[in-house]
Amino acid sequence: MRVVIAEDLTLLRDGLIRLLTAYGLEVVEAVDNGPSLVQALAAHKPDVAVVDVRLPPTHTDEGLRAALDARRHTPDLPVLVLSQHVEQLYAKELLAASGGGLGYLLKDRVSDVTRFVDAVRTVAAGGTVLDPVVVNQLLSRHSQNKALQNLTPREQEVLGLMAEGRTNAGIGGRLTITEKAVCKHINNIFNKLDLLPHDDDNRRVLAVLAYLNDTDPSSS
Repeated sequence: MRVVIAEDLTLLRDGLIRLLTAYGLEVVEAVDNGPSLVQALAAHKPDVAVVDVRLPPTHTDEGLRAALDARRHTPDLPVLVLSQHVEQLYAKELLAASGGGLGYLLKDRVSDVTRFVDAVRTVAAGGTVLDPVVVNQLLSRHSQNKALQNLTPREQEVLGLMAEGRTNAGIGGRLTITEKAVCKHINNIFNKLDLLPHDDDNRRVLAVLAYLNDTDPSSS
């Protein structure tokens, strides 16, 4: 698995290189600024990019904007954002992009090395991994969406856990309910968000994006 890393802090960048290499991943390039990230992604077309939000030269949202630019050229490029901050505007735009794996983790909440590496692999495989804090902050801006208000508190809990990338079994274990009950809640969510079956769409991801984007999910 080939990885591009974008992190401006030298010690953390070196630590990520050593960590991912130790777990059998190949770091093809590690950069410390937005323009270099765009060039590295275009040159290597990696299996996954691990990107910090705030990179030189602006130290604001350079990393996210570089990732967005790269995904416009390679729509299915998997991106795992690793940051100390939740940049809501660009995070929402990144998560709304179709195709490819996506993840958003907060640095100070990554305490398990194995789970972090698993998250990198999940995103590279096309999955979605979101920190619960990220989910809560993004969802808090869209609480007035009428379709979302139709969800019961339990359905909202299930959808939040779906956003974290949990399986039905994982959701059931967290909420102490059966997988059959989880499936029922998920089907209710799909129906209330008007997400009809489609051969080409992952309705779990569409449901999460509908929750995050505050748009009409039937238009996806």
